[in-house]
Amino acid sequence: LLFSYLEGHELDLFCVPRHYENDLDKVIIPHGLIMDRTERLARDIIRDMGGHHIVALCVLKGGYKFFADLLDYIKALNQNSDKSVPLTVDFIRVKSYCNDKSTNNVKVIGGDELSSLSGKVSLVTHDIVETGRTMQTLLSLLSECNPKMVKVVSLLVKRTPRSSGYRPDYIGFEVPDAFLVGYALDYNEYFRDLSHICILNDQAKEKYKV
Repeated sequence: LLFSYLEGHELDLFCVPRHYENDLDKVIIPHGLIMDRTERLARDIIRDMGGHHIVALCVLKGGYKFFADLLDYIKALNQNSDKSVPLTVDFIRVKSYCNDKSTNNVKVIGGDELSSLSGKVSLVTHDIVETGRTMQTLLSLLSECNPKMVKVVSLLVKRTPRSSGYRPDYIGFEVPDAFLVGYALDYNEYFRDLSHICILNDQAKEKYKV
């Protein structure tokens, strides 16, 4: 069962930074719901991957907040449950956007250091899967390092006709085919400081365009 959010909520039901009030259409996923779902994902990951030493690989920049919160929940479960997971962390940066358009050019920064994943179990933590091509490019790169196992957890999967059909192993929410910001998802580096996940309006796309 996946959570799917297509309608959203009015902005005046939530606390939104004043400097972003005119830039957003709706709140799609409130922060509290993100946290509850992340906790459940942590439980599922420990259930499935407990007993392995996991290298948690954070896909920057948009994934850093989800990564940090997910690891906090995993650490709490390690301390309070029968099954625990030894964790180490690593980071990689992937860039595929110009303004609000996904490009066909996927840039992976830090990929030359992934040889350390050879023979290890890796949990790739991502913010959003849209077409799936970015993640497929990254997984192809990872496979060259001969890891023992690779699992992918993505907070969001976008419902879009442009999808390649790729699906992560763990999914937080399915979301509409709109440009989303907040909870570290950005538009040209803005909106990472927004707690909720929201739909960006057209005026804001022009306002913050580079």
